Amino acid sequence: MVFALFMVMLDMTVVTVALPSIQRSLNASDQSLEWTVNAFSLALASLTLLGGKLGDRFGRRRLFLVGLAIFTASSAACALAQTDAQLITGRVVQGVGGALMGPLSLSIIVAAFPRDRLPTALGIWAGTSAFGLAIGPLVGGVLVDAAGWSSVFWINVPIGIVGILVAAWVVPESTDPSTRALDLPGTALATAGLFAFVWGLIETSSNDWTSFDVLSRLALGVLLLAAFVVREATTAEPMLPLGFFRRLRFSTANVLMLALGFAMFGVIYFLTLFMQNVQGYSAIDTGVRSLPLTMMVVLVAPLAGRFSGRFGARPFVVVGMALCAVAILGLSRLRPDSPYSDMWPWLIVFGAGSALTMPVLAATAMASSDAAKSGVASGMLNTSRQVGTALGVAVLGSIGATVARGDWASWTLGLPATLQPSAHALEPLVVLGRGSQIESLASQMVGPAGGALAAQQAVDAFSHGMSQAFVVAAGVALVAAALALAGLARPREDGH
Repeated sequence: MVFALFMVMLDMTVVTVALPSIQRSLNASDQSLEWTVNAFSLALASLTLLGGKLGDRFGRRRLFLVGLAIFTASSAACALAQTDAQLITGRVVQGVGGALMGPLSLSIIVAAFPRDRLPTALGIWAGTSAFGLAIGPLVGGVLVDAAGWSSVFWINVPIGIVGILVAAWVVPESTDPSTRALDLPGTALATAGLFAFVWGLIETSSNDWTSFDVLSRLALGVLLLAAFVVREATTAEPMLPLGFFRRLRFSTANVLMLALGFAMFGVIYFLTLFMQNVQGYSAIDTGVRSLPLTMMVVLVAPLAGRFSGRFGARPFVVVGMALCAVAILGLSRLRPDSPYSDMWPWLIVFGAGSALTMPVLAATAMASSDAAKSGVASGMLNTSRQVGTALGVAVLGSIGATVARGDWASWTLGLPATLQPSAHALEPLVVLGRGSQIESLASQMVGPAGGALAAQQAVDAFSHGMSQAFVVAAGVALVAAALALAGLARPREDGH
């Protein structure tokens, strides 16, 4: 389960490093490159809940093996792609496989381990999840430099084949005997609603929040998900039993997992841009400098899972979210010329906070749901994380972009009128912190000194936007800590 989950999480970030090489090799447009990343995330987010439900109905090992086979075969198809359309199609299919593997890896662990050993197992599961995400840029940089962009997909093939053989041998089958039929209308509403909502969030990277494309997709997603809730409340065989959410601890764990995804991945998104575009580190250097966060997750998550069973979930999650808030506030003070010594201590604190939180939330959610329905319960938890990730990148990215654009616009007002249109055209590069590219373009118009000044103003604007976004992320983490204090008290004897 750990190897399979690592593959899925790694593929969420490893591909980003290979994008320049993919663009050169396949002559792909910027939009195609965006969809090389987004196609996987969109399929994963919209189908994860369904993947958990299918495992409960037809057998968790059986569907896990199907997902692993789909993921492995589609990875090979991505590596062999000759056009950007073929690559994007392969990424969609990868997301389908990942949507089966992710939630079922959790529900299989829940079904296989005795209760006294389960918290430690879930800690290892959560640590692997975060490790795969964080190590992606480093692994991708090494592979692309050594063997080209296709290697980031080929690496999944031998791992997947071994995973299929081992899972078929050692994983016990488990199902939900009470699930006799699939709720097809509910399935369609949930999948379509998540698809539309997450697509709307993804579109905010290239469109304003008030644009028709964004608002229409977000509105459609909300309407479809509302219809899904109505459907589930009135059908005898719901896809997602709403009774889960009458249990305060289950509902709280899902909300907190969404908040953790929001804060963690929104911050990682900005830090990646900051280290590569503003401070000029390569992808490999960025991955190496992210290791303090990564290694803290790997070391602390299993221990948090183990000891939360003895001391309860609440102290771990409250402290963990509070540490995340403190670390994000510390990172909000970064400036373009900040040395790495201003960053790595906060990465350690951030990693520790995340590691204290993620496995404990997983254990809490699964312990608060019917064990027979662990597939759909884990699907819901993973969906919460995926939606939180999309929200974090979209909302924090929008905040950072708005502040950066405002700072840049204020500076350009002081330029001669003849230069203002050209300066305004550089705004998309400012939002991404691409100081060196701005310097090159501006130097062609106003000379080296003017280009250097424009670059400095651009990275200052980006850093200010990042700082403001981090303040919001820290606020979300603090609210989450307060929610954990209120909603994660030890369960009563009735399990609620």
